[in-house]
Amino acid sequence: MSKVISIGEVMVEFSRGADGRYGLSIGGDTFNTAVYLARAGIETAYATALGDDRFSQAIRASAEGEGIGTGQILHVAGRSPGLYVIDTDARGERSFTYWRDNSPARELFELPGWEGIAEAIIEAGTIYFSGITLSLYSNAGLGRLFATLEFARERGARIVFDGNFRPRNWKGDVGRARAVYAQALKRSSIALPTFDDEAMLWGDGSPAATAERLATFGVPEVVVKNGPEGALVSVGGSSHFVPIPAPVEPVDTTAAGDSFNAAYLAARLGGQNPVSAAEAGHELAGRVIRHRGAILPRQAHS
Repeated sequence: MSKVISIGEVMVEFSRGADGRYGLSIGGDTFNTAVYLARAGIETAYATALGDDRFSQAIRASAEGEGIGTGQILHVAGRSPGLYVIDTDARGERSFTYWRDNSPARELFELPGWEGIAEAIIEAGTIYFSGITLSLYSNAGLGRLFATLEFARERGARIVFDGNFRPRNWKGDVGRARAVYAQALKRSSIALPTFDDEAMLWGDGSPAATAERLATFGVPEVVVKNGPEGALVSVGGSSHFVPIPAPVEPVDTTAAGDSFNAAYLAARLGGQNPVSAAEAGHELAGRVIRHRGAILPRQAHS
């Protein structure tokens, strides 16, 4: 049960380069993490739904090129993946504009063949998803996802959740977002939230407050990411602050958290302790934000 299955959405990405022009790529928070997990040598599969257009074909080819399993990708005739544009300011902070309402990924747990996806998830050793994943699905889809996670947990799976709260994805319905997140957290073995997101959704005043709140949901292992301020690791009632190794001047902060999560999870699956795993997360995230776009070029990754 070593396989990781990451669940979510892959989109077409347009990112503005240093010359002001936009470059075409692909990305999506849980897909980014899947790429970095696969590059770390972790057997990883991705669960989503795509169309049958050339962009969907390119996404599948990219996943296969990264060594990511594609057997849990459903295909819907006549549909296309979502699209997003990244703009970055002078500090490397990014803003996103999305076109994703008709993405087939939103219907993953309602499409013909969803039962096979659920079976694969149940059989996985580790299941990874995010708040963005949760924002995709209808109440019916969420019900099927949570039932699947419950069966997987009973089989001993490790369930890993990154809050990754984006208000626009929830159409301003904070109450629904909190209720859905609560259901995810009750089933989680590891939570990897970002403090700014948690403060926005829950009103937390500090990373310590976030860790304490997540502990009330019964999450045994929590890592609160806090950008250049480092990370707070809380396991078994003990907390440890893990600073970044050195200040980094970011070019583009896209996928900083996604890459941190991948390196952290890869280290934990490899037997490292949580503090060492957080240090590995800082190291990879520091490299990723020195480059534009979500996925670090292979020549820069090695």
